[in-house]
Amino acid sequence: MFWHKKSAKEEEKKEKLSGPEPIPGLAKKHLIEEEKIDPYYVHFLKAVVYKNGNAEGALKIRIYDESDALAKKVQVKDYTSLGEHPDLIIYEGELDGRAQQIKLEEKKKLCWDTTIFSQAEILQKIEVLSEPGSTLCFYVARGMGHGGPLGMGATIVELNPAYPGKKQKKYNLYSADVIDMQPVGKGQHILNSDDPGYVAKWIKEAHHKRIR
Repeated sequence: MFWHKKSAKEEEKKEKLSGPEPIPGLAKKHLIEEEKIDPYYVHFLKAVVYKNGNAEGALKIRIYDESDALAKKVQVKDYTSLGEHPDLIIYEGELDGRAQQIKLEEKKKLCWDTTIFSQAEILQKIEVLSEPGSTLCFYVARGMGHGGPLGMGATIVELNPAYPGKKQKKYNLYSADVIDMQPVGKGQHILNSDDPGYVAKWIKEAHHKRIR
């Protein structure tokens, strides 16, 4: 008689997998103390886990940023579904809660540290735009997009190539998703304006530290 050895994927399907959850304390401590990630940012990361063998408290773990998944239109249901999108996995490994041991492997670079500009600095950058159709990208923590270091995509400022045509404003603003630190197209139109000061103020209201 031949016995069919179940694959790891079959075993995962057999086991009822839990959905995304906050990072376990042991993993959070490791990211802060060993990987030197800002504790404030660690709060935004999510984990999916899978029971690792028969040992009580032993888990396989994958860590990702939910805003990146939203930007890529991916619904992470559990450990297995995240495995189908390896480009989203930031850390992967094993932890043992009872033994207080953890081993994580970095799968991709986590881009959490970004410059936050003042309103004056934003205005200065906007006023430098001179080539029709040229653009600027500012990451935002509030808006209609997803992804990026501030979680809610980016606002794109475009020097309107049709300006100064009839009824044309000098600046066009768009909201865009961010994938791998780059905006995905122009995204959704937000507003038009001739006033760089107003544009800078509007951007600054969403360009700040990521919101808990």
